[in-house]
Amino acid sequence: MTDPRVDNFASILVNYSVKARPGDWVIVQGSVEALPLVNAVVRQVLLAGSHPEIFLENDDVRETVLRESNEAQLQRISPVESLLVDTADAFIHLHAPQNTRIFTGIDPQKQRIRQAARRELLKKYMQRAAQGSLRWVATEYPCQALAQDAEMSLREYEDFVYSATFADQNDPVGAWEQVDLNQARLVEWLKDKNQVILRGPNCDLQLSITGRTFINCSGTNNMPDGEIFTGPVEESVNGWVRFTYPAIHAGREVEGIELEFMDGKVVSAKAKKNEPYLLTLIDSDPGARYVGEFAIGTNYGIQRFTRSILFDEKIGGSFHMALGAGYPESGSQNESSLHWDMICDMRQDSEILVDGELFYKNGQFQV
Repeated sequence: MTDPRVDNFASILVNYSVKARPGDWVIVQGSVEALPLVNAVVRQVLLAGSHPEIFLENDDVRETVLRESNEAQLQRISPVESLLVDTADAFIHLHAPQNTRIFTGIDPQKQRIRQAARRELLKKYMQRAAQGSLRWVATEYPCQALAQDAEMSLREYEDFVYSATFADQNDPVGAWEQVDLNQARLVEWLKDKNQVILRGPNCDLQLSITGRTFINCSGTNNMPDGEIFTGPVEESVNGWVRFTYPAIHAGREVEGIELEFMDGKVVSAKAKKNEPYLLTLIDSDPGARYVGEFAIGTNYGIQRFTRSILFDEKIGGSFHMALGAGYPESGSQNESSLHWDMICDMRQDSEILVDGELFYKNGQFQV
């Protein structure tokens, strides 16, 4: 018997997040482990009158491709994938890894080459999303690997996921619409502001948001959601930050990251664990040492670290920054093959000032 929360989850993704319409070409990319959700999503896409295109992925196969490919193979972009990014109306990404550490034995240089080759594809994807011609949402289906990383049983993790996404509620769409209204007030307050200062035991940063737009993230691109973000002026970030949670990229966990910025650029980077990997990635291309995203997590229903960035970057009482590519709709002009989110707790002795006014203190909004 199918968990009714799975059907609720699928309906949220199709009817609220990407708002599938009759005639839309909807790409459903899912892990084999996520088949129950893939099936439920395809059903909802069909009920919406849209045309689903289904692509199933398997981590073992993805590992083989990375491990065995030569440089030319790593650099090749499939014309099929280019066609999808150029012309599809919506993407629904359903992730459920078999093993979250499956790529830790892969040469980081191979990952860098593959990532760099996909830069233009990522740029086109983000441009179309910013223009509104491409709708997308990404989520994770609760599975054993993610539950283990979160240090929960699968049953506990399922309850956590369906609670965070409101899939366990009678009116999940109404709940997300309320989130949208609450965050719209914050975004409106930030309109036409200029300078942001962050102070606390883990950060002393300043950045400019002049001419930039804060985006209200309420479940249309990520599920679950709960953040407001912008792309800071590229050369404006100065100061230092120590990220209090591990940053995970392609299955590699980098702990104790400390960055120092000067005129927007990372001029010093260190980590307590996997520092060489950190340094490799931030040298992927010139844009990888600049900040593409600055965000504040607003989902106070997520209070524990799970090692899944989809959930962790939304933790109420935290902020995060992404090195690399920014989202054009925020005004960001930073381009890179990298987009790597890193999270910092702000719940103790911390504050955010905006144009000299107290905006946020100890994890709570003050306006």
